[in-house]
Amino acid sequence: MSTLAAAAARAAAPRPCWRATDLKAGLFTLLLLLAWDASGLDHAAMQLVGSAHGFVWQQHALTRGLLHDGGRVLGWAVAALLLLNVWRPLFGELSRAERVRWLLVTLACVAVVPAFKQLSHTSCPWDLAEFGGVARYVSHWQLGVVDGGPGRCFPSGHATAAFGFIGGWFVLRNRHARAARAWLAAVLLAGLAFGGTQYLRGAHYPSHTLWSAWLCWLISWLALSPPWRTAPIPR
Repeated sequence: MSTLAAAAARAAAPRPCWRATDLKAGLFTLLLLLAWDASGLDHAAMQLVGSAHGFVWQQHALTRGLLHDGGRVLGWAVAALLLLNVWRPLFGELSRAERVRWLLVTLACVAVVPAFKQLSHTSCPWDLAEFGGVARYVSHWQLGVVDGGPGRCFPSGHATAAFGFIGGWFVLRNRHARAARAWLAAVLLAGLAFGGTQYLRGAHYPSHTLWSAWLCWLISWLALSPPWRTAPIPR
């Protein structure tokens, strides 16, 4: 009886919430991003894969066909799966309101990040004069400063085909911890693959992909697990 009572007491004890963990993760990754931007390594990284003749991988069937175009198709397929999830739940214990919110937040991510991109004065690496284009390198933090190119390249829109689905981590983690971890791992791996593809093609600097990931995380966190609401961590 004492063992059962102790187990019941442990189960009834208040459990820590995600709030502090999420806040620390967000601030830590933000600091890392700012440090990367301040380092100037974006430009140096592009010089490793580009030359005066451009980028070898820009039109390659693997990068442009499979990983770029194919990645976009995969993103829409997962979005369709989340739409189906609204009517036919893929995971138990989630209300319809939660499933609808999950879908809407995902759509918000894949809409907001490309909208930021349309307002950006930053041109893509393949537009730089040293890689066969006409632009000069200007940090995306030099707001209002044009680089002589077409702009509209920051952050990475293609990366949101993966990072836009990060909301699944916040929706699933309290009731389906194992599925949440698998979902998060798949999103991050796909996002890094898509971002790496665009880096090799000369379409985006590394920071463009990282900022897309952070913005999708921020949107999903604020909408699905806001800091002003406590949510218990599952045992």
